[in-house]
Order: sequence, then structure tokens, then C-alpha cells
Amino acid sequence: MPFKFSPTKIKEVVLIEPQVFNDKRGWFAEIYKKSDFFYNGIETNFVQDNHSMSSRGVLRGIHFQIGDSAQAKLVRCLRGEIFDVAVDLRKESETFLQWAGVILSEENKKELFIPAKGFGHGFCVLSDEAEISYKCSSEYDSRSEMGIIWNDPDIKIDWPITDPILSEKDLNNQTVKALFDL
Repeated sequence: MPFKFSPTKIKEVVLIEPQVFNDKRGWFAEIYKKSDFFYNGIETNFVQDNHSMSSRGVLRGIHFQIGDSAQAKLVRCLRGEIFDVAVDLRKESETFLQWAGVILSEENKKELFIPAKGFGHGFCVLSDEAEISYKCSSEYDSRSEMGIIWNDPDIKIDWPITDPILSEKDLNNQTVKALFDL
């Protein structure tokens, strides 16, 4: 099988390591194969692909979508290095408000699968620049997007940066307590 699937501390969030074939010409890897993903419990149909570039210190997130527009994501870093994070926002879950974070880079070629319903997603850039590509299970709908402040005191993500560069929208994200009336 060309992939290794490993659960993170939140079992539904899965780290995926593709098998990389190197030779004198370079390298080759399958990055997604529906049958292998389905066999390993990731039965998601992806309908949209996104590609972004960010500079060192940029932090995007923590974003999530609600309702029918909730997006499962398969995230990979094409160039540079990021710290990628998934947050469990399912109130009934034993891992509610816990997070799983991994380094994704052009060197390690790892991918992170984040389920659609009940998970937030964010990342920060550790290299001078980073290009990120991710598959989504629903088309983007701005009306369903919500965000949690990056340094939420109840989630306590151990970000590897202390003074991130944030968008205006992310600066105005709320705490999880305010969003969910906790």
C-alpha cells in the first residue's frame, strides 16, 4: 500500500505518510488514492482543491464550517514548512477542545486528514514561505464559516510562534466559550 495511516491523539484526525519513490531523476508519490483512503476509513468525497501561499509567522485559523457546508480537509505542504492543527469541537466527544498538531513540510511529504463535522483547522508558517494545498469535501460557503481565536485559553494550542501575523478576520475570531455558550 502506498500510504501509512496513523491516528493522532484525536483518533478521527489522521496523519498520512505517502510512500515516496526516489531515484536519480527525482521522486514520485501518490498523494491521494480513493480506494486506499476508503479502505482505511476515510470515506470522504473531495469536491474542491485549494492552494495558498503564506509567509513566515502567518497564522491562519482556527476556521470551521457549520451545517451542510462543513468541510473535511486533506492538507499537505508543497513548499516550506507549517505547523498544522485540528481542534475537536464536538461537545459530546471525549476529546472535546483537544487539539492535534503536526509538522507538514515539503521534506516529509506528510498529509493531515481532518473530518468535516465538528473540527476546526489552523496552521502557522515556520519557513520563509510555505505553499499549502488541501482537498475539501464541500465547496466553500462564506455564510457557514466560523472562527475561534488562535490563542483561545480553553484550547491552549502550543503554537511554535508567539507573535503571529493574522488577517483582520482572524483577529476578530471569538473564544470557544463565546461561540458555544460554554
